[in-house]
Amino acid sequence: MKWLNSTERYGVMSMAMHWIIVLLFIAVYASIELREMFPKGSGPREAMKAWHFMLGLSVFVLIWPRLLFMFQGRFPTIQPEPPHWQKLLGRTMHLTLYALMIVMPLSGWLLLSAEAKQIPFFGLQLPALIDESKSIAESIDEFHETVGTLGYFLIGLHSAAALYHHYFLRDNTLRRMLPKCCDSKTNLQE
Repeated sequence: MKWLNSTERYGVMSMAMHWIIVLLFIAVYASIELREMFPKGSGPREAMKAWHFMLGLSVFVLIWPRLLFMFQGRFPTIQPEPPHWQKLLGRTMHLTLYALMIVMPLSGWLLLSAEAKQIPFFGLQLPALIDESKSIAESIDEFHETVGTLGYFLIGLHSAAALYHHYFLRDNTLRRMLPKCCDSKTNLQE
């Protein structure tokens, strides 16, 4: 397996970054949703919020090397080649997901800054990006929640599209992002 992308499949670095970020997304969303199980102000609830912040910022840190490996010049081709409108839709979806991975952690960091709260990052305290402002915090909070909800749909649509390509169109869209050990056509199509 090659470290960088080829015309046939994504490289190890692109695949690793993709699947690590998938796991981080699951953990980010799970931590903010599961906090509701605990009373406000309780230790477990605050811990879930802290994990949400730290994992979200981890996505922000990892998106940059992911973009570097993704845009290093080669994209594996889809075989058989899809119509132009599908390629355009796929590119748009990917760009929207990349924007989500940048905007959401950054807006969370801005939100904590505007609320004058600490910005935890695995033992570090990150600096505030803006001064305290209740009105700005309210606006950022509304934006963050709205885009976060939109993120559920974008991620779900992206996943559904990959499965549609694999099981219905029977092209190599999904297989290009799977490690060789998971690339058996018979295992995935049964």
